[in-house]
Amino acid sequence: MPAQTRWPNASGLSHRRMHLLCAAMKTASPLRLAVAGMLALAVAMGIGRFVYTPILPGMMEELGLTPADAGWIASANYLGYLVGALAAAGGWAHGRERLLMLSSLAASAVLAGLMGLSETIAAFLAIRLLAGLASAFVMVFMSSIVFSHLTRADRNDLQALHFGGVGLGIAASSALMAALVTDHAGWAAGWLWSAAISACGLAAVALLVGTTSTVNGADGREPALPKDRRLLKMIVAYGLFGFGYVVTATFLVAIVRQGGSGRVFEATVWLVTGLAGFPSVWLWQKVAARLGLYAAYALGCLVEVVGVAASVAVGGYAGPLLAGVLLGGTFIAITALGLQTARQLVPQAPRRVFAMMTAAFGIGQIIGPIAAGLLAQASGNYVLASIMAAVILLASGLIAWSAAPKSP
Repeated sequence: MPAQTRWPNASGLSHRRMHLLCAAMKTASPLRLAVAGMLALAVAMGIGRFVYTPILPGMMEELGLTPADAGWIASANYLGYLVGALAAAGGWAHGRERLLMLSSLAASAVLAGLMGLSETIAAFLAIRLLAGLASAFVMVFMSSIVFSHLTRADRNDLQALHFGGVGLGIAASSALMAALVTDHAGWAAGWLWSAAISACGLAAVALLVGTTSTVNGADGREPALPKDRRLLKMIVAYGLFGFGYVVTATFLVAIVRQGGSGRVFEATVWLVTGLAGFPSVWLWQKVAARLGLYAAYALGCLVEVVGVAASVAVGGYAGPLLAGVLLGGTFIAITALGLQTARQLVPQAPRRVFAMMTAAFGIGQIIGPIAAGLLAQASGNYVLASIMAAVILLASGLIAWSAAPKSP
């Protein structure tokens, strides 16, 4: 007994040091966390948000939805994304990031299944709004967990793997839709199978994350965001980017359907988009290392302008494929670059600045599909909507360029 009571002191470890050691042993490695982040974003973003794009043409055709209806449903999702981002900025979430992230992943799977069991616009609006809220929670809380640990471990190179999850989810959803098309399945099957895949992703994320939660640069609650002109410019640029990219991201497969190229080609275009997205963050990190974050962001917007224009200006198979490559090859990377500039500007409050940027992004996404859907319904095609998106993307790039630190 005496030996047992003296053991902690004999080992040279206090109770507090033992507690910290145990906590460190339970914390996932940087690579493991990056993979967990990749799978979480694949479920919540690549599938939870963007599977709507390849399923949408079937919903429009079988349920008689108009482009305006499709735009409203998409915007309901983005309204939920905005609400979730604003809610995530509150201090109430401190210390609960892991629980909220996993709960939101579970909700994303359930809500995808409910979409496949519904047929009314009212139900679609409600479900997609809640799905948007869930995806924002996953984006903000999972990114704050992953980024904080990668920064502490000096492994920011793994951020590309984390964000690659969006492209992975898009590619997975397009492969799923291609398989369902060959089986002549209806639009509802796409949602139900998406729910099943999401549930599997949730299990994998929970296993990989373990008990890991966010670590901040300072103890306790994060401080308020500073009043900084450069940060304000990036918030505005990010909001405009949300508006510009989402038009093509929402309607690209519908544009292909309008061109009459066939359902297999529709799935192929979305598959190309996802495959281009998977390595895009890594590639654009190389560009950012050479040109700087702000210049890379601006150049990415310019490249995406070309893709958005190609979706309606270049005929045949070439236009949609080029649009898919350039959209997938930029929009995830620009999302990451925008968040990285914010993290650089406000390193002591990662969750708050992620939430604010995501909220600006969300506002743009709400307005974009509504405006594009109304324009498409009025004009009978997506040309005017795509031109509008291209102009907004150009403005986003120019504003971000102007926010770059000036050389002495």
